[in-house]
Amino acid sequence: MLTLLANVVWPALFLEERLLAWWVILIGLAVEAPFVRFLTGFSWKKTLAADIAMNATSTIIGVVLIPLGGIAWEYVGEVTFYHRFNVGTFNPVTWCATFLIAVSISAALEFLTLRFAFKQRLGGRGFCWLWLANSISAGLAFWSVFRFPARP
Repeated sequence: MLTLLANVVWPALFLEERLLAWWVILIGLAVEAPFVRFLTGFSWKKTLAADIAMNATSTIIGVVLIPLGGIAWEYVGEVTFYHRFNVGTFNPVTWCATFLIAVSISAALEFLTLRFAFKQRLGGRGFCWLWLANSISAGLAFWSVFRFPARP
C-alpha cells in the first residue's frame, strides 16, 4: 500500500515538505513573534512561548490537514476546470489555491491555539493579522518549491 501511495502527488505535498524545512520554521517563528506580541500585548517571554505553541500546533495538525485540503481542492479542480481547460494537477490555479489553503489552515490553527491555550479573543481582525504573518512564512516555502526544486 505504501508503494502505491508513493506514486500519488499533488501540489500540497510539495509545499508541505518545504513548510517543514528547519529554515522555514525558524523564519516563521521570527516573522510571527512581532505579530503575536502586537495582537496579545504579551511580554516577549510569553510571546515566544505562544509563538512556539502556535507553530507546534500548526505543524502537528497541519501536517495532516494541509495535504487533505490540497486533495479536497483536487476534487474541486477535477469537477470544475481541469478537463474544461485541459490542465492537470500542477497548474497555476491549483498552486495558488494550495498556497491559500496552507496559509488559511495554519492561521486558523494558530488562532485557535491563542484562543484556547492562551485565552485570547482576537476576533476577525486578529485572524487577518495571523493570516498575513503566515502568508509571509508560507510564501518563503512556496517560493523555495520553484526556486530550489526537489532533485530525484
